[in-house]
Amino acid sequence: MLDKTFDHATIEPRLYQGWEDSGAFAAHPESAAKPFTIMIPPPNVTGSLHIGHALTMTVQDILTRFRRMQGRDALWQPGTDHAGIATQMVVERLLASQGLKRREMGREAFLANVWEWKRESGGTITRQLRRLGASLDWPRERFTMDEGLSEAVREVFVTLHSQGLLYRDKRLVNWDPVFQTAISDLEVESREVKGHIWHLRYPVEGEPGRFVTVATTRPETMLGDTAVAVHPEDERYTDLVGKHLLLPLTGRRIPVVADAYSDPEKGTGAVKITPAHDFNDFEVGKRHGLASPSVLDADAKVTLAEILGPWAEDAFVRSLEGQDRFAARKAIIAKLEEMELLAAVEPHVNQVPHGDRSGVPIEPRLTMQWYVDAKTLAQPAIKAVETGQTVFVPRQWENTFFAWMRDIQPWCVSRQLWWGHQIPAWYAPDGEVFVAKTEEEARAAAKAKFGRDVELVRDPDVLDTWFSSALWPFSTLGWPDRTPELAKYYPGDVLVTGFDIIFFWVARMMMMGIHFMDGQVPFEKVYIHGLVRDEKGQKMSKSKGNVMDPLELIEAYGTDALRFTIASLTGPGRDVKLGRKRVEDFRSFGTKIWNAARFLEMNGIKADPAFDPASAKTPLARWILDGSNRAVAEATTALEAFRFDEYAGAAYRFVWGSFCDWFLEFAKPVLNGPDGPAKDEVKGAAQHVFGTILKLLHPAMPFMTEALHAEFGYGAECTLIRAEWPGAVPVADAEAAREELDWLVGLIGEVRGVRAEMNVPPSVTVPLLLSGASGTTLARAEAWIDVIRRMARATEVLPLDGAVPKGVAQVVVGEATVMLPLADVIDLSAERARLAKERAKAEGEAGKIAAKLGNGDFVARAKEEVVEENRERLAAAQAEMARLDAALARIAG
Repeated sequence: MLDKTFDHATIEPRLYQGWEDSGAFAAHPESAAKPFTIMIPPPNVTGSLHIGHALTMTVQDILTRFRRMQGRDALWQPGTDHAGIATQMVVERLLASQGLKRREMGREAFLANVWEWKRESGGTITRQLRRLGASLDWPRERFTMDEGLSEAVREVFVTLHSQGLLYRDKRLVNWDPVFQTAISDLEVESREVKGHIWHLRYPVEGEPGRFVTVATTRPETMLGDTAVAVHPEDERYTDLVGKHLLLPLTGRRIPVVADAYSDPEKGTGAVKITPAHDFNDFEVGKRHGLASPSVLDADAKVTLAEILGPWAEDAFVRSLEGQDRFAARKAIIAKLEEMELLAAVEPHVNQVPHGDRSGVPIEPRLTMQWYVDAKTLAQPAIKAVETGQTVFVPRQWENTFFAWMRDIQPWCVSRQLWWGHQIPAWYAPDGEVFVAKTEEEARAAAKAKFGRDVELVRDPDVLDTWFSSALWPFSTLGWPDRTPELAKYYPGDVLVTGFDIIFFWVARMMMMGIHFMDGQVPFEKVYIHGLVRDEKGQKMSKSKGNVMDPLELIEAYGTDALRFTIASLTGPGRDVKLGRKRVEDFRSFGTKIWNAARFLEMNGIKADPAFDPASAKTPLARWILDGSNRAVAEATTALEAFRFDEYAGAAYRFVWGSFCDWFLEFAKPVLNGPDGPAKDEVKGAAQHVFGTILKLLHPAMPFMTEALHAEFGYGAECTLIRAEWPGAVPVADAEAAREELDWLVGLIGEVRGVRAEMNVPPSVTVPLLLSGASGTTLARAEAWIDVIRRMARATEVLPLDGAVPKGVAQVVVGEATVMLPLADVIDLSAERARLAKERAKAEGEAGKIAAKLGNGDFVARAKEEVVEENRERLAAAQAEMARLDAALARIAG
């Protein structure tokens, strides 16, 4: 006998262990079944499950379970990313708590500590994914620094270098002064900082008393200025182009150059150019052949090492050596004010890029790094999307992909860290570089070059984490070896990820996949989901206190409730508005299913393989079988189109509405009646449809469905996961059954609605009068009179004889008008007044909201989620007005 409630805390872990132990998640390369491949976006080995993971992993698991049940050989490839800077930071902090420092202990000892940390603590995220019910093929789990994946990284690096697509260059990078490494744009976050704009006066050479005023937010970099730029058409400076200014503090001559980068409408129209400390200035410097001296070192302290000339001996300038950038800023401003070269200071709120982990402002820094020729590699990837080899869902994200890829810059792939794939390059004493897969190969190449053995020093840098992640779709399958897995599971069917890493990960996987896999794209579709926001549409953040912990939600409501909630809210091209109340509501859906199962069990309904749906004769059995067919078709179409909300909606409406609220209620008189063919048929249809429901819901609600599947005898425990996805069954004369039962549902539903609107107490029963009813309708009313009496609280159903009586509420069902005589039951005039008052209240609310939304200033200045919330409130108020209008119209005079 089923327990009164579903004990998710006990049942979920047991079932998951059963699936995993039985190999239910496994792919089978040797099978002839058509493959279905999803590559997990590898979570950081330092990570723990957050609500964003819950979204993307639930979506992937729904697709994997769905395709597995369709008979596909599903591979959902698990794994984690070594997360270079994140992991190094975690371990460094751990060591610091023990009084140890990375540089003092040395590279080898530090890396040994990282590997030890990984062994002890690196499996948190994979354990938590199991809690979510993720059916990953765990024995195939990979780590981006596994030896096999490391071999792939070396192969790619060496090959790209030999093809001239990977090289060293001195360019600007995002530099984190705390971690002392280049970082990617994804690791940079803009923060609003209150600061100033300083207007500095640069003297014009040979013209005493004439100055060019430049505005800057970073006066500490002025020692590295090598020009001032003005717009070629700015008449204020036409005569100065080609002349020189004297750099304040130093007197160094710098040219005035004409460049369209300078905006005449912005500031003074003159811009200081510091090529080594600003990305835009770097490009201006390249166009005009300017020098690029660095004046801030790796610690973001002033350095004069690259500044040449006698002026560098100036006492004040010398005093800046070694000062922190912000201390130098204050000193420079004070000195300029003393020299009367500070024209003005104005408050300014600036967006300042910060390292997302270090929390300090990053520096654009000119350094020698390794780069990939991304522009060349991007062209085949662009073409693949243009020609439909890879399709984005929703399609509008292709525009984002194209915008990034068509303006792509060289990809800096080196990082000044210790944890990661160390760059396979060795340097000879004269600086000659030898790129090779092994040190032995590098030494052999050096000996061939120099004619003797020479000392080689390996490049200390490691590769950007995204470099190894870019190889994920094929490195995890055994490449560069030609394995059976590679032959079968590449390319993947779909990649599921967020829009924020289209460029960092999706695009790079496409570039590398196409280049190294003979022109084959790594995945045929890219499903881009939105962000998880709170129920008001606000982005979740710790500072707002609206972050939701998926593990806490699982503890409270069960995994199925969280997963089904996510599915129901995940539609194409929109963010997911998730609140605790929604998860609680969908737990009620699970409770509804469990209670329906208990009802079936109490009525002796179990799996019956002998039941033949095609043999069903009663309208009720045929109706629910036909409804099941249509629900399956709708759900299948939705899943194949990645419309998870429509899948969940189709399942929810059929299960809660058609099956639980209507079919089981309609079936009660039959089940409580004498044994016979009709009762056997209702029981057969009930068990068949319930079995279909469990299959239909399994991708989103795997635990409860698996438990009930075994409990009802549809199969052994842990076998639903590989049961066949339901298809249509033959139903005799389905349309006639659908018309009859849909009429019955419509009649009862409308009558219930009228009674609720009119506040008719449940204990009060009234007759139903039918006007304009056909013979078929009257016959149906007679056939179903017992159900109508019980569910519509009606005494009888009669054709209207004579004039319409006074004091009736009426509603149209099919061709007939159904009337409820209420004059002697309720005070109709009081009901009219109540409804009119509610209608006026709804109209007033709608008017206020409409006025607010009609205010262009409000719409422009309010947060997007606030505007959207008001739009939703307006729609709700207007819907309420329409409902009340209909209710008033139903009351006859």
